[in-house]
Amino acid sequence: MTETISLGGGAFEAYLARPTLAPGAPPKGAMVLIHEIWGLVPHITGIADRLAAEGYLVIAPDILSRIGVRPQIGLELNAIMTSQDERVRTEGQPRLREAFAPMRAPEYAEWAIAALIDCVDFLAEQPGINGRIGVMGFCFGGTYSFALAAADARIRVAVPFYGSPPDLSLVPRITGTVRAFYGENDPALMESLPGVTSAMQSAGVDFVSRVYEGAGHAFFNDTNPIAYREDAASDAWARVLAILDENLAAD
Repeated sequence: MTETISLGGGAFEAYLARPTLAPGAPPKGAMVLIHEIWGLVPHITGIADRLAAEGYLVIAPDILSRIGVRPQIGLELNAIMTSQDERVRTEGQPRLREAFAPMRAPEYAEWAIAALIDCVDFLAEQPGINGRIGVMGFCFGGTYSFALAAADARIRVAVPFYGSPPDLSLVPRITGTVRAFYGENDPALMESLPGVTSAMQSAGVDFVSRVYEGAGHAFFNDTNPIAYREDAASDAWARVLAILDENLAAD
């Protein structure tokens, strides 16, 4: 069952996917699912539905409409970026830069983290969850998965996909497990990964990364004809389910 709810005093909306359970059975756990820079598009709500089908209560907040990147706009921008026509991609760059500029402002990041904490608050109040809460995100959402894990000690497990590295000074605040996924053909993230790994180890964080040979950024996105890698995505999904089962199992 799915629905749209308002959180943060109506400041943002979120897609809520509830699992179908036997009478009296609790969800396996609860997940905050954070979208890519394209916003809360069907690719993300589809992942929420897949997680719900596995028994998880999932909230996928829309935290980019606040700066004008509504889902329909995100689809249009994604179409520009993934166009097979180089001219379309080149001519679309100014629009892309203009659309995404506001999310680089410090005040936006502060608001976004607060909004994600609102999502954790909501999940924590739901019957049968009992603190079994994780976060998963992709690209922009992977970056914010790291950030939420550092900002909220209630996050038991964080699963960032090709997220930019967190502020390393905040890594010691992470109390949950972190399992990160990358494609090897993602130069900036591959360059930063050793530093992230070292910081996690120094802070005593349970951190493991998985790097897929031959894959690049956004390899999990099956709506991206350029980046999608079916073998890597399939393997990653199986690993995600195992990770969630291990870390969000009922106490």
